[in-house]
Amino acid sequence: MPSIVFIQPLIALIAGIVILIMPRILNYVVALCLIFIGITGLLPNVMDNIPLPN
Repeated sequence: MPSIVFIQPLIALIAGIVILIMPRILNYVVALCLIFIGITGLLPNVMDNIPLPN
C-alpha cells in the first residue's frame, strides 16, 4: 500500500495540471483536494479505533 506521503503530492500535481488545462473547474478540483487531504488525515485515526476480528 503506497504511503500517504507519496499519494498527496501526486494528487496535487494532477490537480495543478487539470487546473491549467481547464481553469473553470478550479472550485471542484480544490474541493476534491481538500476532501481527499481531510480523509487521508483522518483515516489513520479511524483505522486505529476499529477492532480487528480474532
